[in-house]
Amino acid sequence: MLVRLPLSACLIVLAIVVLGGAVVWAIGSKLIAVEPHPVALPGLGAEDVVLRPAPDQRVAGSFLAGRGRGAVLLLHGIHGDRRDMAARARFLQGHGYAVLLIDLPGQGASTASSVTFGLREADGVRAALAELRRRAPGQRVGVIGVSLGAASLVLCRDCPPVDAVVLESMYPTIEEAVANRLRMRLGPVGGPLSGLLLWQLPLRLGIRPDALRPIARIAELNAPVLIAAGSADLHTTLPETRRLFAAAGEPKDLWVVEGAAHVDLHAYAPADYERRVGGFLAAHLDPVVVTDGR
Repeated sequence: MLVRLPLSACLIVLAIVVLGGAVVWAIGSKLIAVEPHPVALPGLGAEDVVLRPAPDQRVAGSFLAGRGRGAVLLLHGIHGDRRDMAARARFLQGHGYAVLLIDLPGQGASTASSVTFGLREADGVRAALAELRRRAPGQRVGVIGVSLGAASLVLCRDCPPVDAVVLESMYPTIEEAVANRLRMRLGPVGGPLSGLLLWQLPLRLGIRPDALRPIARIAELNAPVLIAAGSADLHTTLPETRRLFAAAGEPKDLWVVEGAAHVDLHAYAPADYERRVGGFLAAHLDPVVVTDGR
């Protein structure tokens, strides 16, 4: 039976749809916006690095020399910059590792046309890994990626191989990432509206949602992996993190940080972080000492 709504009700429904679409469009604009700005790391004694992985990308970074124990690339989260990883850099250099911190393309002092949730940011990761291999020849290389940084590594095609990977607070699929964030901002209506935000990906970025599914690529890392996440994270929920862990190849480890949301896990639990992550890196990056048995 066909039910005809009064004109006033139709206008109200139309207004809700238009308003919802406008809100989601504005959220999409904010998510993909790039705002390059100077980045300084006082007190680290780091060397400035500039890489050009693509014609529209300039990647700025900082390099700290180590003592031959290995080398680590640090990748920050969305709308952040390498300063977010400075405390990790101090910790790692203090333990003898060479460290390269970069601003992902479109973040900090690095340029790009837009944020692409890890897909084109991977160009910066590829260039940074090649630079780190050049600066630390013969040493094992690890990567610590947070959120967007983690996805940028996992989505990187043809990246140089690495010897250990730490993935913190990484989304499994863009569909879940968008739905979670809209529910946090708009309440229950946010989930159904996520389709409007995903619809913008091919329209504004030329990217299909199925290209942004780290869970489908994580097994291709071919390196030991430590997955870390907060138990109270609403951006990437604990069940989503457990699915990521299940999809990862061996050897692998999972660290759930009790009580932590989508936050800097090193700042939230520094002692535990340095014990867990430090132990993981030591196990896979430290040089092998060969003796003659005497």
